[in-house]
Amino acid sequence: MPRVSIIMGIYNCGKTLGEAIDSLLAQTYTDWKLIMCDDGSVDDTYSVAQRYVQQYPDKMVLLRNEKNMGLNYTLNHCLSVADGELIARMDGDDISVPERFEREVEFLDAHPKYAIVSSCMHYFDGEGIFRTGVGRGEPSLESIARATPFCHAPCMVRAEAYQAVNGYAVDEKRLRVEDWDLWVRMYELGYRGYMLDDPLYMMRDDRNAFARRKFRYRINEARVTMSAVKKLKLSKKNYIWVLRPIIVGLLPKFIYDRLHRFKLN
Repeated sequence: MPRVSIIMGIYNCGKTLGEAIDSLLAQTYTDWKLIMCDDGSVDDTYSVAQRYVQQYPDKMVLLRNEKNMGLNYTLNHCLSVADGELIARMDGDDISVPERFEREVEFLDAHPKYAIVSSCMHYFDGEGIFRTGVGRGEPSLESIARATPFCHAPCMVRAEAYQAVNGYAVDEKRLRVEDWDLWVRMYELGYRGYMLDDPLYMMRDDRNAFARRKFRYRINEARVTMSAVKKLKLSKKNYIWVLRPIIVGLLPKFIYDRLHRFKLN
C-alpha cells in the first residue's frame, strides 16, 4: 500500500481541480494515493475527478457524499478508506510545490517525536501571490489558545494521531475551525507538531475572504480557544484570548479593512 494517503474534500472546484491534481502528479515523492470525496458539487467537479481516476486507477480513489455535508464529514469519509502510514491534506483549488511531500516525509522520518508537520503558504489569486506566511517551528502550548498553530491544507500527519482522536469533529460548533480543534485534541493526547520555514503550498485565496467571515464562525473560534485552555491545562489568564475573535467580528468594517490592508502590505 502507498505510504502516504492524501485526503481531499472537493466541492464546486471543477475549474481548478485539474491543476491541483496535476501538482500532486508532479511531486518528487511518488509513494502516495489520492482519496477524493465530492461533497455534493453542482458543477462538473465530480466528472473532472472521474477522468483522473480512470486515467490513474492505481493512484486515485473517488468517493461521493449523497448530499452536501461539510468539510468535517467529508474528510472523515476520506479517512475511512485511507490506509497509509501518513495522511496528507490537499484542497481542490490549491497547488502543492513539487518538493512538498518529499520534504514532509523526510522531516517526519528524521523527527519521530513529531506527529504533525506543515509549512507556511503562498496566498495567490488571479493577480498573483499577494502574501506569504511564516513558519514558526514548534508552537508553544499557550500559542495554541490564540490561533491555529498549523496550516491545515499543507499538513502531513501520522495516521495513528488521526485514529487516536477519531478524526474531525462533526459539529456545527466546529465549522471553519475543524483543523484548530483537531490540533487541540491531538495535543491533549501528547502529539506534537512543527511548522517548516519554506512555503511548500500555494493557497488560492480571496484577499477579502477573511473579512467576510460570518460572526457565528468567530464564535466557533472563541469556543476552540476555551477548549484549548481547558484540554491543555493552560493558565486561566489565557481565557482572555476568547475575546479576540469576538472583538474582531464586532469591528466596524472600515476599521477592519484598514487593518486587513496593513496586514497584506
